[in-house]
Amino acid sequence: MSLTGNWSYPTAIRFGAGRIAELPEACIAAGITKPLLVTDKGLKSMEITTQALDILDAAGLGRGLFAEVDPNPNELNLEAGLKVYREGGHDGVIAFGGGSGLDLGKMVAFMAGQARPVWDFEDIGVWWTRADADAIAPIIAVPTTAGTGSEVGRASVITNSETHVKKIIFHPKVLPTVVICDPELTVGMPKAITSGTGLDAFAHCVEAFSSPHYHPMSQGIALEGMRLVIDNLPRAYADGSDIEARANMMSAAAMGATAFQKGLGAIHALSHPIGAVYGTHHGTTNAVCMPAVLELNAPEIAGRFDRAAGYLGIEGGFAGFQAFVQEFNDSLGIPRKLSEMGVGTDRIDELVAMALEDPSCGGNPVKLDEANVKALFEAVI
Repeated sequence: MSLTGNWSYPTAIRFGAGRIAELPEACIAAGITKPLLVTDKGLKSMEITTQALDILDAAGLGRGLFAEVDPNPNELNLEAGLKVYREGGHDGVIAFGGGSGLDLGKMVAFMAGQARPVWDFEDIGVWWTRADADAIAPIIAVPTTAGTGSEVGRASVITNSETHVKKIIFHPKVLPTVVICDPELTVGMPKAITSGTGLDAFAHCVEAFSSPHYHPMSQGIALEGMRLVIDNLPRAYADGSDIEARANMMSAAAMGATAFQKGLGAIHALSHPIGAVYGTHHGTTNAVCMPAVLELNAPEIAGRFDRAAGYLGIEGGFAGFQAFVQEFNDSLGIPRKLSEMGVGTDRIDELVAMALEDPSCGGNPVKLDEANVKALFEAVI
C-alpha cells in the first residue's frame, strides 16, 4: 500500500514522504508571497528547518524565520513573533514543528491584524466572534512530530506568563489552509520525544472515544487512531527510520486532533496545569495521568471499551485495556509518577483549582469536582 494521499478533511492535507518539497505550491494555494516560518528554539538550526528555508528561498519566497518559541509558548513569544512578522512585511505564516511551534505560528497569523489582546479570544462562549476574521493571515502547517495534531486544529494553547495558566485561543479561521504531513521530517526525533508525542496522540484518541458528547464521526476516527498508535508507536520507538511506522503515527496524530472535537477530559485537565507550572512535556504528562483517569472513568466507559478492545487486539475488554495502557507506558520509557519528572506535592491545591477551570473538564465522562480531581493528582504525583 502506498502511504500517499491528498485529503481535504478537516482541511487540505498533502500527506506523504518527501512532500516538504511542495512548500512553495502550498504557499501559492494559500495566497502567501512572503511567508514567515515560525518554529521553536530547538528546531532553529536543525537540518529539516534549513531544508524548508532553502526550498522557500529557491522559489523566491525568502527565508523569513522566527524561532524564539518556548516549549510551552506564551504571550511574550507571541509579541516577539508579531514584531518580526509586521516589521518583515510578511503576508502569511508557515507554522513548523511540534505543538509549540504550530500553536505559536497559528497565533502569529491570527493576531497579526487584531486590535484586542489575545486573551480576549479565549475559547469561552462566542468570544471568537470578537476577532476581525478578515485580518487573520493565511496559515500553512508543517508538523515535525507526531503527537499534538495542532496542524488540523482550530485553536492554540498559550500560557499566560504571569499566572502560568494555559489558555485555549479559538477561531475557525485558525485552521490552517494547507497542511504538509511529511513523515520524513519526524525520522530524527529522539526516543523520548517519539514516545511522548505518540502517547499524546493516543491520549487524544482515548479521551475523544471516552467523551459522552455525540459525534459519531469523531468516535470512529478516535478508534482507528488508537489502533494506529498501538500498532506503530513501538515500531517507531524501536527504529526511528521506520518510515511506514512514522507515517502511520503522523496520521494518528492528525486523527486524534480531529477526533477531540468531540471532547477531551481529565487527562488534559490535569496535564495542562502541570505543564504550565512545572514545564513538563505535555504528551509524557498525559501518559502518566492516563491510568488513574481510566480508573476514575471506569463506571461510564467500560462498556464502550469492552466493545473496542477486540478491534484494538487487546483481550479482556476494559480491564484488559487498562492493563495494556500501563504496560504500553512502561515499554516506552514513561515514568509511573510525575514526581520522577520534577512535580511536587506542595502545590496540589493550586493545581486542583487550575484543573477545575480547564475547558477539558467538560468532556470527562465522570463529573469532576474538587475531591476527585485532588485524588487524581495525589495518585499521579
